[in-house]
Amino acid sequence: MTRLKLADLADEKPVKLTVELSARLHRDLVAYAAAINGGDAKNAPAIERIVPPMLERFVASDREFAKARKNGSSMDRTG
Repeated sequence: MTRLKLADLADEKPVKLTVELSARLHRDLVAYAAAINGGDAKNAPAIERIVPPMLERFVASDREFAKARKNGSSMDRTG
């Protein structure tokens, strides 16, 4: 079985966000969801459930972002 980077789909209170994806990226996400489910597309998790943890892992693994955040860069400020 393929070892995927995404494993934990924790439930938290969501914040609604609307984004547009390319058709290619959507197909890739559908395929990724099926892979998470052992290749079964029928009972695969919804794209809406896999995208947030994917983004969390991406942000957490970005060393430059972590360095900037640690140094108090304005990147960390919202609003």
